[in-house]
Amino acid sequence: MTTKIKTNSADKNSVAGVKKHGIIFELKKNWVLYMMTLPAVVFLLIFSYYPLTGLQIAFRDYNVVDGIWKSPFAGIKYFKDFFQSAFASQVTFNTLYLNLLFIVVGHVFAVTIAILLNEVINEKLKKVFQVSMFFPYFLSWVIISAIVYSFLNDKFGALNTFLAGIGLPTHAWYNMPQLWRGILTVINTWQSFGYNVIIYLAVIVSIDSQIYEAARIDGANKMDEIFKITIPQMMPTIVLLLLLALGKIFYGNFGMLYAIIGDNGVLLKNTDVIDTYVFRAMRTDGAYSLATAVGLYQSVLGFVLVLIFNKLAKMYDDTMGLF
Repeated sequence: MTTKIKTNSADKNSVAGVKKHGIIFELKKNWVLYMMTLPAVVFLLIFSYYPLTGLQIAFRDYNVVDGIWKSPFAGIKYFKDFFQSAFASQVTFNTLYLNLLFIVVGHVFAVTIAILLNEVINEKLKKVFQVSMFFPYFLSWVIISAIVYSFLNDKFGALNTFLAGIGLPTHAWYNMPQLWRGILTVINTWQSFGYNVIIYLAVIVSIDSQIYEAARIDGANKMDEIFKITIPQMMPTIVLLLLLALGKIFYGNFGMLYAIIGDNGVLLKNTDVIDTYVFRAMRTDGAYSLATAVGLYQSVLGFVLVLIFNKLAKMYDDTMGLF
């Protein structure tokens, strides 16, 4: 008798004989909710997924007259051209090297400043520091490039004026490519660290104060509190921000690099990244197929790196992965 009742109940929970946990059952059960998401899904398909069909340009001898679909098929010709050129290793290395510098220096600096800022007792002074650090984040790269130029110009720049004033030799900074990876790292850190400081400071403030009080009772000093409580409590957020940053490690900061470096051929050897190479290939050579092939190579490598670093993060702690 009991078995019969259970069977009848299962039949009532199914819809017209559809499997209870199947996709069709779910769509029929919550069709109103899915209909509400339909405009967003259509928007996503049209503006996010349909443009992906343009990637076929990388495999065609694209010309404007024939268009994307009728241009002659070229196979992997443009991938071969890129990897057989000297630019492949140069722009790939520069992209990875510069981004690693930006990520490591930027996050270490932001974590350090957030911890120090948390120790400032005067609330007004703390707010002044926060605003002054956050302000560069809102400056456009065009304005920042003008600031950098007025600072590093070899004739009237503030740095050379200062060096001349104290009797030291001046330099043509824009003709010294060996310095520019460091200069770009300083500029990028200055522009963006205020944003990360705010995030890390919010994490520090949310840490339960009773943990610190218990540590002080056990004899912990300030350094113990920082290295055994604050930083471990910040680790999930640090890992999350690092994963997000690593996901874009193959994407150079095009706005910054093009605004500051531009077409300065002297500096390109050390500062040319995949994004600036692609832009230059399209703008000066009209090489759309080559540019698309390089862009596709950049996207695939970025995707693979996200999977690898996400796996490593989950191996360290199962709760730290993005997915």
